[in-house]
Amino acid sequence: QVQLVESGGGSVQAGGSLRLSCAASENIFNFNYMGWYAQAPGKERELVANINVGGSIKYAESAKGRFTISRDGAKNTVYLQMNSLKPEDTAVYSCNAQILRRQWWGQGTQVTVFS
Repeated sequence: QVQLVESGGGSVQAGGSLRLSCAASENIFNFNYMGWYAQAPGKERELVANINVGGSIKYAESAKGRFTISRDGAKNTVYLQMNSLKPEDTAVYSCNAQILRRQWWGQGTQVTVFS
């Protein structure tokens, strides 16, 4: 059973930064995609950024220029560096891993941005 453990959430003032980490229980290059999703109160979960096994990256429009997804194969960890945070970034951020039609989720980490 794949396990994904997120860390790094918290409360930060607008304009600040946070780095989220997602530690996987197995080699991250086993997955076709790994990524980060955000679910704000009353809204559906949405893709923030993902990276495929080949290193191609996709960002949500709202994340472009502010967030950076990266990975460390030696640590089996995927990161989301979030800069210039805005109150509208407030959400539960969840790590996701996919192999073909199978996917796994972390427990989520709360990010709160206050003005």
